[in-house]
Amino acid sequence: MKKRVVLVSGMSGAGKSNATSVLEDMGYHCIENFPVQLLSALVDVIEHSTDTRYNFTALSTSAKDFPEFLHAFSGCDMDVRVLFLDASNEELLHRYKLTRRNHPLLNGNVCNTLDEAIEEERKMFQSVKDKATCMIDTTFLKPAELKSKVQDYFSLSSKPVFTISFISFGYKHGVPMDADCMLDVRFLPNPFWNPALRPYSGDDACIYNYVMDKPETKEFCEKMIAFLDYAFEKYVHEGKNHFTVAIGCTGGQHRSVSITNYLYNYYKDKYRCFKEHRDKQEVYHD
Repeated sequence: MKKRVVLVSGMSGAGKSNATSVLEDMGYHCIENFPVQLLSALVDVIEHSTDTRYNFTALSTSAKDFPEFLHAFSGCDMDVRVLFLDASNEELLHRYKLTRRNHPLLNGNVCNTLDEAIEEERKMFQSVKDKATCMIDTTFLKPAELKSKVQDYFSLSSKPVFTISFISFGYKHGVPMDADCMLDVRFLPNPFWNPALRPYSGDDACIYNYVMDKPETKEFCEKMIAFLDYAFEKYVHEGKNHFTVAIGCTGGQHRSVSITNYLYNYYKDKYRCFKEHRDKQEVYHD
């Protein structure tokens, strides 16, 4: 079995330290802020050492150093995966103000304000973000949810197989930033306008059947499946390990939840699949 290296990077404040701690608890040998000047020596040690601690290694890197880490491991005969953590600018700003920590680009006098530092760091990642094996948007995630995702994606026993996450969301709550493909289903008939159906969600049979039985939905699903079948096949061929499909309606309660459930059930026997209803509210009804 090839040695596995997980490069952990992303926006400062998006959860790199939490994700690295989870990987360490899982059994990864974790190294944070390793000097890029010594990277060639580290790569040689990981690749050729007989020490079993290097069988699973996680390296946490900054925006500045991330491209050099990618380059250093690009030609290695190892299972190299990239975990990229992101969050909305508003959420990052809130987290920094809450913890009263300084952004790295402020500490280095690269920027003068926190807003400017966040924007500048996002620009630094723009050209390398698409190299991520797995991207997680932590804007709406609780620490336990982040832990669960990291454990699912980077289990020591997992082989580099193609996995798919289907995520429902509501546009009024903001779009998921970790989506590889975004499907807008706001054109489908909306159960919200039926007062008797409004309290339910796409997890309930009455809503699911209402959405899925409509002619518009049946036509949409036929064309959507044809597209996704083709796209997934091509991404597997290209060696991508994880793909996120986000399905959005207005509130994230009815149509997007129904379509997400449909896609998960359709593909779960073909690929390793996950599903998440980001904005579905817990409702109580008779």
